[in-house]
Amino acid sequence: MRHVGWAAGAAAAALVAAGAITYAVADGDSSGSGSGTRTPAADSADAGFARDMAVHHQQAVEMSYIVRDRTKDTEVRRLAYDIAQTQANQRGMLLGWLDLWELPKVSADAPMTWMGMGDMASGKDGALMPGMATNAEMKRLGTLNGKQAEVFYLQLMTDHHKGGIHMAEGCVAKCTVGVEKRLAQGMVDAQRSEITMMADMLKARGAKPRD
Repeated sequence: MRHVGWAAGAAAAALVAAGAITYAVADGDSSGSGSGTRTPAADSADAGFARDMAVHHQQAVEMSYIVRDRTKDTEVRRLAYDIAQTQANQRGMLLGWLDLWELPKVSADAPMTWMGMGDMASGKDGALMPGMATNAEMKRLGTLNGKQAEVFYLQLMTDHHKGGIHMAEGCVAKCTVGVEKRLAQGMVDAQRSEITMMADMLKARGAKPRD
């Protein structure tokens, strides 16, 4: 399947980016460009994005592993595996950068504060940021099987990707660490592609994305 090779390539590129930022920060240059940019502050967009997207990604990983146990459909299981592996790797990078910067992985500020949108998500029932599923939705996914599980997962993940794209675009605009901005742009490109793919998969199952 064409998507599999593309996803593997994207994951590999992301891992190379992780190595680049490791050496850059070790050399005292958080941008990786030799410009001497200072390590991000705890309240910076760079740190805020790393913290928030790590949480956002974790739910996508959990959601993907749930659906792999609820369906035997090869196409959905392959997509879920790709998403889980890619986002788990990216989450590791984001948390690793916070370690390198010696910054906390949690903040007293509301999610999205780094984007000036700390009041955007209510956090109701576990939906801490835009696009995140509620605890009730995650529980429901775990009760469905077959086509019903596939459709609900594709709908939830479409919403999840839309929220993730919004956040990643915020980092592209506001982050100062070059390799982090590039990773964020990669997230935007990959998740837009997957949204299109999931729309086709929903249509094939007689369904469509949620409004």
